[in-house]
Amino acid sequence: MIKAVIFDFDGLLVDTETIWYEAFREVFYERYQVDLDLAGYSECIGTGNDVLYSYFRKIAGDAVECELLEELAAARYTSMMRAPVLREGVKEYLEEAKQNNLKIALASSSSKQWVQSYLEQLNIIDYFEVINTKDDVKNIKPDPELYIKTLRDLDLTSKETVVFEDSLNGLSAAKQAGIRCIIVPNAVTKNLKFEDFDERIESMSQISLSSLLKKIERIT
Repeated sequence: MIKAVIFDFDGLLVDTETIWYEAFREVFYERYQVDLDLAGYSECIGTGNDVLYSYFRKIAGDAVECELLEELAAARYTSMMRAPVLREGVKEYLEEAKQNNLKIALASSSSKQWVQSYLEQLNIIDYFEVINTKDDVKNIKPDPELYIKTLRDLDLTSKETVVFEDSLNGLSAAKQAGIRCIIVPNAVTKNLKFEDFDERIESMSQISLSSLLKKIERIT
């Protein structure tokens, strides 16, 4: 029986990923006249900057100034993300999980400060019993450590939980931890070749949480 739901953050609860892509694409082209390919960029989502930097060097050469690019993109991101909003159906899922006495957790490869600032701004932080970020583990996604720690903090087994993810790296982390995973892609990740997931929905407004979990519980 499912007793908890675990959510990723970036790109899943709030579509930060699309704006980050646009910000990086703009500054990358301005400095190097190289188009930041969406397909290549999207495979870097859900993990650390080392993977993203490696991709930058691959398409623009070893001399690419990764830290400067990130600094410029962050400034562009801030100007573009003036009023963050939850993706469709997120608030309803959180409320439904609460009403059904499910534990709610969050596991993100971003920093604690980044995640909590958004959760507070959107007034949803109180829904989460457990919040784990890159500050709480040695290895981030696609390594399963974030999910293994979250299971331990929830005092539940992998069979008693389900993960919601939007990226390949997040999916890999969840499956390595033995947790069933539901993919909810965003505009940046929707064309990725997701495999070995347990269910895929295009939006949390597509189906109620209760109906979705009933389908998932039938998966052995």
